[in-house]
Amino acid sequence: MLMIVAHHYVVNSGLIRAQGPMMVYPTDANSLFLWTFGMWGKTGINCFLLITGYFMCTSTITLKKFLKLIFQIYLYKFLIFGIFVFSGYETFTLGRLVKLIMPVWGMNQNFTSCFLIFWLSIPFWNILIQNMTQRQHQYLLALLLGAYTILGSIPQFHIAFNYVTWFGVVYLISSYVRLYPHPVFEKVKLWGMVSILSIVMAIISMFSMVYMFGGSASQFFVSDSNKFFAVLVAVSSFLWFKGLGIPYNKWINLVGGSTFGVLLIHANSDAMRTWLWRDLIDCVGHYSLPIIDLVLYSTGTVCIIFTVCILIDRLRIKMVEVPFFRWYDNRLSK
Repeated sequence: MLMIVAHHYVVNSGLIRAQGPMMVYPTDANSLFLWTFGMWGKTGINCFLLITGYFMCTSTITLKKFLKLIFQIYLYKFLIFGIFVFSGYETFTLGRLVKLIMPVWGMNQNFTSCFLIFWLSIPFWNILIQNMTQRQHQYLLALLLGAYTILGSIPQFHIAFNYVTWFGVVYLISSYVRLYPHPVFEKVKLWGMVSILSIVMAIISMFSMVYMFGGSASQFFVSDSNKFFAVLVAVSSFLWFKGLGIPYNKWINLVGGSTFGVLLIHANSDAMRTWLWRDLIDCVGHYSLPIIDLVLYSTGTVCIIFTVCILIDRLRIKMVEVPFFRWYDNRLSK
């Protein structure tokens, strides 16, 4: 989620619009840092879905889990909309109200809508993976990764898909790791080396594209979740951390349980993006800082946004979710 917030620092702030400073000066030191800083958002999405798939492929969808998810989405939608209407950043219209009421609105690049639809499809994915043989699972993965990632990472070879489709591919990857454990998946040093090497190669590919084709092609190999390095870095780092044997830690679980809330808050709407990145943080206005100051400002900003959103979501859980579902459980038991 930190990678996703850093990605939004770059892509939602005006830094890479047509006449944005990173497009006008793509090879300046500040631009090269920001290209690197913001290039991992789609990789973060893959990591998020790998974790989801690893646990959900042996779990079940329940009404209570669904209500927790949908209540969280709707609470932030209406609360933040109300704040921005009151402050003048949003205008109340019937059309905008309809979009708020609809649980999904568009399933192209809207992560929340796509994740909700995909989440509801998990029981059907589980039927598929539990009734395939291991060899059939391998063949299906080879087919889909070959089409979406290998071919999709060739310049001028266009792949049209939405996130609902791609989430299913990532789900197949993580469910294979969970259902068919293999000694190679447990080689911590191997996956650590692969992770570091793939990160370095991804950065080199970005630098090469910047110098050859300018800013418009800079992040081609991580520009979407299906691209080669977005997949390789996510899968290798997932296997690396899975094998580290990190013991239970309540603080990790507390933060991890609110990371989706970070997304719902800081990427809530166009009004939020305008207020946060262009007005409050003013990423464009701080572009010309000395490189060290820019590094400190951007990383500090991302960490603060992440921390504040985590605290907001923990407050939501304590003040709204826990009391409601305590009442819900009591009513259900009766």
